Order: sequence, then structure tokens, then C-alpha cells
Amino acid sequence: MERGTQPAPSGELLEFATAAAIGLTDTPRWLPSQYLYDAQGSALFEEITRQPEYYPTRTEAAILRAAAAEIRTLTGPVTLIELGSGSSEKTSLLLSAFGDAPGEVRYVPVDVSDAAIAAARQRVAADHPDVEFAGLVGRYEEAFPLFREHSPAMVLFLGSTIGNFNHAESLRFWRSMSRHLAAGDHFLLGVDLVKEREVLEAAYNDAAGVTARFTRNLFVRMNRELAAGIDVTQIEHTARYHEAWQRIEIFARFRTAQRIALGPLGLTVDVDAGELIMTEISRKFVLEHLKAYLDVFGFDVRHAFTDDRKWFAVLLLRHRGGR
Repeated sequence: MERGTQPAPSGELLEFATAAAIGLTDTPRWLPSQYLYDAQGSALFEEITRQPEYYPTRTEAAILRAAAAEIRTLTGPVTLIELGSGSSEKTSLLLSAFGDAPGEVRYVPVDVSDAAIAAARQRVAADHPDVEFAGLVGRYEEAFPLFREHSPAMVLFLGSTIGNFNHAESLRFWRSMSRHLAAGDHFLLGVDLVKEREVLEAAYNDAAGVTARFTRNLFVRMNRELAAGIDVTQIEHTARYHEAWQRIEIFARFRTAQRIALGPLGLTVDVDAGELIMTEISRKFVLEHLKAYLDVFGFDVRHAFTDDRKWFAVLLLRHRGGR
């Protein structure tokens, strides 16, 4: 790694560049997955969810469609706070069920993408005009202070996004959830379950190549925002299932040696031909193990909703408090 003479700016670009520098100088190399989701990345992810190989979104939606009314009965009237809301397409199923019951419905979607919140606002206004919409553009942790303010609340964390966290990140997340949620508040968690390698790897290597474009878009973003100077045409997407760790691992493989510049820091990092840079993980879960893990943080599983194949689960949790 070399240091140049450019001054380091403040703000979000400096934060992005610093996070990239930390990952690129680690062994093995990695990049924070949160930066996959600029406007183009968010649009590509929505396209991924429509690919025939990508079962999680449609399977979770089917579960929610069947379970929404029961979830509303179990929780009673609550404010719905969704972390990583995207366009709120699946959440619309819950809003319909909550809107059919007496009382006002408040929905607080949280997403790092302005475009995602704008799309969610448009969708909710069209489909659920009586729902009070209070979108927040920002990271998950920026919404944590809202939990007590909106209690009784149900936090939604769908799409098995929890699987993108490594063990340390998961620990921090659930500690924060336990600390900020009031006793009796609910948490609706979508999780992808362990299954055959062939099914898992196909879901992250779609034939249309959308996931590959999603991976490469991170480096397109680095070129645009960090003046990285990367030849994106020489980056290959690869996703494989690590059975021992029960997770999909997604990498960018550099076909040629390249020098990555991190303009805001005035640094460069050399990457050899054939090197892999991890861009994302997606952990898969065994229900009984997950229930025991959540219990440590003060969460009881009120109901586990699954599909017929047991490929995916939506867990309705209730916080006991006192953690």
C-alpha cells in the first residue's frame, strides 16, 4: 500500500475510503457489504429477487401472505419499524393485515437508499393510503432510539439480511436490539435455512448474471466515488457454499493484477491476478440452534412460520426485557 499526496476529505466519502482500506489491507481481503447498496446496487438487488433461481424472496413473501393475519392477532396494534426496507413490497402484505384491524397503523421504514425510501413511500401511499408513513434514510443503528418512542413496536428484519452479518456483527446487533426494545415488543425475523448446496449456489449464481453485475457494481461505485481506477471488466463474480460455516461466500476475483486507488485517503493497494476479495456472506440457519441463540438475548419465539419445503422461516419473537 502506498500513500499519495491528496488531502483526505471529511464525511461519507472518507468513511467509505477508510472502510475499503481496512478491508483491502486485511488477510484475506474483503469489502464492507453495506456499500453494495447505492441506487444502482439497490435496483440490481430488486432484479436479483425476481430471478428464477433466487427462491428466498418469493418463499418469504408466500409465508407472509399466509401468516400476516395471525401475526397481527398475536402482536396486537404495534408500530411497524422495518430495517433495510427496500421498496417495502413484502411489507405491503403485513400492512394489509394490520390495516384490516381497528386502529391507526404507523410504518417506519429504514434504508440507506434514498431511492428505496422514495419507492416505499409511493407504494404505501398507493396501496395503503391510511397508513402513517415515516421513512428514515440511514443505517439501522440510527433507528434504534425510535424503538422505545414507538413502543409497542414490532421491528421487521426480513429477507434473511441477518445472514449478512458475521458472528461479531450478529452479536452486536442482537445486544443492541435487546437494549433498545421494551419488554413485550416484537421482532419479525426472516431467515434462510440450511439446505442442499446445489440450491444455495444456484441462487447466488443466476443464469442471467444479475448477481454478477451486483458484485461488480461495488467496484463501479468505488471508481465513481473514490477514483479507484479499477478495470471492472476484469472482475469475475464467484459465489460458493462453505458447508462447515453454513454460509454462502461471495467474492470478486481479479483476472488481472490491478492497483486500486483510494482517492480520499491518497492511498493505493495492489491486488494480484487471481486474488479474491470477499464482498458479502449469507449465513444459513438451523431453526433449533437459532432459537437457543436468540434466547440468550432475551427473545422468545412465539411462532415459527415456514414453507412446506422448510427452506425459509419467518420467526415472530417477543422481547422479555431486562437485558
